[in-house]
Amino acid sequence: MGTIRTRDGTEIFYKDWGSGQPIVFHHGWPLSSDDWDAQMLYFLDKGYRVIAHDRRGHGRSSQTADGNEMDTYAADVAELAAHLDLRDAVHVGHSTGGGEVARYVARHGKGRVAKAVLIGAVPPIMLKTAKNPGGLPLEVFDGFRKQLAANRAQFYLDVASGPFYGFNRPGAAVSEGAVRNWWRQGMAGGAKAHYDCIKAFSETDFTDDLQAIDVPTLVMHGDDDQIVPIADSALLSAKLLKKGTLKVYKGLPHGMCTTHPDTINPDLLAFIKG
Repeated sequence: MGTIRTRDGTEIFYKDWGSGQPIVFHHGWPLSSDDWDAQMLYFLDKGYRVIAHDRRGHGRSSQTADGNEMDTYAADVAELAAHLDLRDAVHVGHSTGGGEVARYVARHGKGRVAKAVLIGAVPPIMLKTAKNPGGLPLEVFDGFRKQLAANRAQFYLDVASGPFYGFNRPGAAVSEGAVRNWWRQGMAGGAKAHYDCIKAFSETDFTDDLQAIDVPTLVMHGDDDQIVPIADSALLSAKLLKKGTLKVYKGLPHGMCTTHPDTINPDLLAFIKG
């Protein structure tokens, strides 16, 4: 584990375990690299070098007031990749991290990236616009910001115990540990960065990024994702990618990497090795 200091003085925390082909994991909002425990341990055991960072404003990285948007997130990853001299890397992004992967690979990944994976990811764009009529209204994200500002701790608890893992579905096997771990990760980050990141994950248009990516890209999505609805995300992204493959998981939630690692991890491995 270590940190790098970016050009603007932000400290980015990262984990770097093992050797072999590098797999870089990009976490969702408002979490940290700890959200990838089940994947990092699995791939470390398979002989890969596993790397994950805490996005600026999240986890153990600097609680930044500025730069909490996708261009800077991707530039931070580029600095980390250069620092670690990553080559032939596979970049795996969940949710907001999927947007970060799309922008990084499209703008900075030339010569460094072998493959990409988008899991429950926000591209092409979440917000409802004239060009994206199937998106979510701005009022939804304004509601997120209002709840965060009013009582961030309760808002995060409600998300973790409800739609994120599908624990609000009838008969769901609720994991109190998963809920507490989500809340722990979220509260470790900065309120200002998390507030700004809502705009970053909801309003950023990744269409051009997806069309520019020229490496094989796997798009994985649960069809019961209540956070990033599949119809306006994965189904559209797969069509925009030059070398995209879509894999849909019936009944699985947004946080399926945590709830169903025994399903997700082997599929990731098969794609990486394929």
